[in-house]
Amino acid sequence: MKILVINGPNLNNLGKRDPAQYGKDTLADIEKRIRDRAAALKVEVDCFQSNHEGAIIDFLQATAPSASGIIINAGGLTHYSIAIRDALADSRLPFIEVHLSNIHAREEFRRHSVMASIAVGQIAGLGWRGYVYALEHLVSRLTEAKT
Repeated sequence: MKILVINGPNLNNLGKRDPAQYGKDTLADIEKRIRDRAAALKVEVDCFQSNHEGAIIDFLQATAPSASGIIINAGGLTHYSIAIRDALADSRLPFIEVHLSNIHAREEFRRHSVMASIAVGQIAGLGWRGYVYALEHLVSRLTEAKT
């Protein structure tokens, strides 16, 4: 079982970008935690980050056929990227949308996700742990679906 972990714009700046909102961990720190948990669950993860919408879509199209599920934090693209939403829908894979901060307690424009309506779930405001919880849920869901 392989889970794709996709991070969008500005998440490469974690650790130095508004630590009060996003925490002090770098993206590499978060990816290590995800990989450690994936190893314990005996699943593979493929982590990807880009500041470019098209690169995220290219990654989805290239890797989704060999994956079982997706965890995505699309960053600012969450609020308007119909193209990423379409690529997620076209993958036909279950995905969980993750946000480090609680987008529902922030500015009005951050409260709407164009992807949420097709996601199996959304985790917001739990920091790096949201990624691990998303991984655990997807693995459980996919494992249960096989039985």
